[in-house]
Amino acid sequence: MEDANLSVGYVAKRTGVKVSTLHFYEEKGLIFSWRNHGNQRRYKRDVLRRISIIKAAQRLGVSLEVIKQTFNELPNNKTPDKEDWKALSKRWQNQLEERIQSLIKLRDSLDGCIGCGCLSMQSCPIYNPEDALESEGPGPVILNRK
Repeated sequence: MEDANLSVGYVAKRTGVKVSTLHFYEEKGLIFSWRNHGNQRRYKRDVLRRISIIKAAQRLGVSLEVIKQTFNELPNNKTPDKEDWKALSKRWQNQLEERIQSLIKLRDSLDGCIGCGCLSMQSCPIYNPEDALESEGPGPVILNRK
């Protein structure tokens, strides 16, 4: 592939990720490389955008599996362009909003209770008198409520 001429070292330096990370992304099917006549990996220039999207999505807390599924929805392993990014980011906004709400709930509960079910107290007189929440399941059941 003639336009696949970026070395693994260049891509690592340009994107700020380790060579081992590039190999990992490739193993997971997130990026692709080709081998030259000397059996060295070579990347097309669009890999820089794919890695940038991967890094941005990870900062949002999007899992690599979800990123891969999203990339797979694009035709012919196309690298997302500006319009694709709008669609991707909109989809991920809902996930991010859910996590924000969960974190706000956690923050607001930290000063008095961690959501009951922590098993470090016999009974919580405020949220869980006589361990009434036991029937709802294990763990911090109040925080798990939506």
